[in-house]
Amino acid sequence: MLGGATGAGAYALGMISDASSSVAFTALAVVVSAAAAIVVGFPLVFIAVPSIAGFYLARFFTKKSLPSYFAFVSLSSMMVIWFVMHNFWDLNIWLAGMSLKTFCKLIVADVVLAMAVPGLALLPSKLHFMTEVALISHALLLCYIENRFFNYSSIYYYGLEDDIMYPSYMVILTTFVGLALVRRLSVDNRIGPKAVWILTCLYSSKLAVLFITSKSVVWVSAILLLAVSPPLLLYKDKSRTASKMKAWQGYAHASVVALAVWFCRETIFEALQWWNGRPPSDGLLLGFCIILTGLACVPIVALHFSHVLSAKRCLVLVVATGVLFVLMQPPIPLSWTYRSDLIKAARQSADDISIYGFMASKPTWPSWLIILAILLTLAAVTSIIPIKYIVELRAFYSIVMGIALGIYISAEFFLQATVLHALIVVTMVGTCVFVVFTHFPSASSTKLLPWIFALLVALFPVTYLLEGQVRIKSILGDNGFGDFEEEDRKLTTLLAVEGARTSLLGLYAAIFMLIALEIKFELASLMREKAVERGGIRHSHSSSQGSSTSFPPRMRFMQQRRASTVPTFSIKRMAAEGAWMPAVGNVATIMCFAICLILNVNLTGGSNQAIFFLAPILLLLNQDSDFVAGFGDKQRYFPVTVAISGYLILSSLYSIWQDVWHGNAGWGLEVGGPDWFFAVKNLALLILTFPSHIVFNRFVWSYTKQTDSTPLLTLPLNLPSIIITDVIQVKVLGLLGIIYSLAQYIISRQQYISGLKYI
Repeated sequence: MLGGATGAGAYALGMISDASSSVAFTALAVVVSAAAAIVVGFPLVFIAVPSIAGFYLARFFTKKSLPSYFAFVSLSSMMVIWFVMHNFWDLNIWLAGMSLKTFCKLIVADVVLAMAVPGLALLPSKLHFMTEVALISHALLLCYIENRFFNYSSIYYYGLEDDIMYPSYMVILTTFVGLALVRRLSVDNRIGPKAVWILTCLYSSKLAVLFITSKSVVWVSAILLLAVSPPLLLYKDKSRTASKMKAWQGYAHASVVALAVWFCRETIFEALQWWNGRPPSDGLLLGFCIILTGLACVPIVALHFSHVLSAKRCLVLVVATGVLFVLMQPPIPLSWTYRSDLIKAARQSADDISIYGFMASKPTWPSWLIILAILLTLAAVTSIIPIKYIVELRAFYSIVMGIALGIYISAEFFLQATVLHALIVVTMVGTCVFVVFTHFPSASSTKLLPWIFALLVALFPVTYLLEGQVRIKSILGDNGFGDFEEEDRKLTTLLAVEGARTSLLGLYAAIFMLIALEIKFELASLMREKAVERGGIRHSHSSSQGSSTSFPPRMRFMQQRRASTVPTFSIKRMAAEGAWMPAVGNVATIMCFAICLILNVNLTGGSNQAIFFLAPILLLLNQDSDFVAGFGDKQRYFPVTVAISGYLILSSLYSIWQDVWHGNAGWGLEVGGPDWFFAVKNLALLILTFPSHIVFNRFVWSYTKQTDSTPLLTLPLNLPSIIITDVIQVKVLGLLGIIYSLAQYIISRQQYISGLKYI
C-alpha cells in the first residue's frame, strides 16, 4: 500500500497538468469520496468531510501541494476512526488473545502511518528522519499484529487455540512487499542505511513464525538479526581493502551478539525441546548458545577481520567449545544456568519420570575434563597458547593435559578400580609429556624422553596385573562360598575385571600407536630436512661449475640411485639429534601390534580378517641397525606381508590342532573328519602354499629381479589348497599366494621395462 501510493503519486503528477483535466479530476475525486462515504454508512450530516478529503487529495496531485496531502491524511484518519468506532467498538470479542478495542487501536494507528508515509517521503532530505520513524513504527505494529494473529489464534477468549486464523502466505506476502518497499526507498535516497538495516531485520524476522512455534519468536529473531546483520548492512564501503571495522567496534558487535543470544535463550530452549521431545540439559542449551554466538560472529571476522589470524583462531575455538558442550553435555552449576521462569517450569515437569521412569545416574563431571583437554589442544594447535616458544609453558601444558585425560579416563571407564587411578594419571601425564616434547624438543628433552618411554612400558604390565590381583584377592578373602548371591557377585566381579583389563589393553594400544605415529612423523620431517639440505648443497656445487650440458640417460639413472640413498646417510648422521627415536618408535609399534592381536583374540576369538587391518600398523617401523640389520625404507612393506603370512599360518595350525584333538575322540579314519588323515591332508595343503609366500616375501625384502617363471611356477601350487582343504585359513593362504605371485610378476615386469627405458 505504501509503495503503491508513493509510485502512483509521482506518475499522476506527471499526467494531470492542464487546467481542464485538473478540474475534471478534482470533481471526480470529490464525487467518488462522497459516494464511498455514503456506501459505508457515513452520516449525511458530515458528508462534507469525505468530500473535502477528496478535494485535498486531488489538489495534491494537481498542484503538488504537500499541505493538501496532509490535510487529506487528517480527514481520512477521522473517517477511519469513525468507521471503526461505529462498527466494532462496542463488540465484546477477544481477537488474537486481546480485546477487539485494542486490536482496533492498533489497526487505526497502522493505517494512519501507512497513509502518512507517502507524504513524508516527499519532504526535504533534512526531514527524512520522519519518514524513517514512520516506517519503523509501521513495521513494528505490523510485526506485533501478525505475531498475535499467527501465534494467538483463538477468536474468542475461550476459543480453540489450535486453529490458525491468519494464513502463512499473508506473512510471506507482507514480508516481501515490505522488503521491496525498503529497497525502493533506499534506491531513491528517501531513507538512510540505518533505517534500511532496521526495517530489513524487522520484516525478515516475521518469517520465523513459519518455522518455530514460539510466541516471542518474532522479537527474538529481530534482535538476533539486528545483532548479526550490522557487518553486512552497515559497513558497505567496498573501496577499502583493510578492515572496515575498528577493533573496538568488532569487540562491541561481538558483545552485542552474545547478549542477544542470551536474551533469546528461552526460544532456543523451546526449539530444542520441540526437537528432542523433552527439555534439553543445561549443557546442551549452553552449547547451542555458544555455537549460535560463534556462527553469528562469522560475518564480523570474514568481512572485516579476515586478515587478522588471531580473530579466526578465537572464532574456531568458540565454535569448538559449543560443539563440545553439545556433545558432552557437562553438568552446569545452578548459578551458571541463568534459568528463566519458562525453563524452570519445564524442569519441574513430572512427565519425564512418568514416561521414562527413573534412570541410573552416572557421574558426568568428567566431561569437563575432556572438554578442557580438547580446548587446550586446539589452543596449542592454533598457537593461542605459545607452547612452541616457552619451555616452562610447554611442560605445564603437557602436565595439565595428562592430569585432565587421566582423571577423565579413570572416572569414565575405571570408576570402580580405584587402585588404578594413580597409575592411569601417571601414564597419561607421561604420554602427554613425551608427545609434546618430541614434537617441540628442548635442550634436555632428548635425554629424558627415553626414560619416560621406559616408564610407560614398565607401567603397562604393572597396571594390567594389579587390576586383576587386587579384586581377585578380595574375592578369595571372602568366606561366603555357599551363598548363591555371593557366587553371583563374584562372577560379576570377575567379568568386571576382564572388562577392565580389555579396556586397559585398548588404552595402552592407543598410547603406543600415538607415540609411534609421532616418532614416525618427526623422523620423516628430519629426513626431509636433511634431503633438502643435501640437495641445496649439491645444487650450489653444480651451479658453481657452470655445467650447461644435459645428463645422458645412464648418468641420470645414477643420479636417481644416489638420491635414493640420502635417507640412509641422514639416519647415520642423526645420532647427535636423537638416535633413540627409531628404537623407541619400533618398540612402540611392536607393542601396539601385539596388544591389538591380544584384543583380537579376546574380542573376536581370533578373527582372520582382522590381520589385514592390523598388519599395516607395522608400517610405522623405522630404520634402525640395532633392530634388524639392513632394514630400511626400501623394506617397509616386508613386516606387513610377513605378519599376514605368519598369522594365517599359525592360525591354520591352531585350527587343525583344535579339530583333531577336540573334534572326534574316537580316532576314526573317516575322510574329511577330525582324524589323522584330516590333519595330514590339511598340513600338506598348507605346506603347498609356502613357496609363493616365501618367494614374495623375499622379493619384498630385496626387490631384486628374479626370473619371470619363478612366481608363475609357484602359482599352481596354491590351487589344491583352495579346492581341497577343509580349513578356511588354508584357503585364504592359497588365494593370497595367487595374488602374491601375480603381483610379483607384474612388479618385476614393470621394473624390467623401466630399466630398459633408462638404458
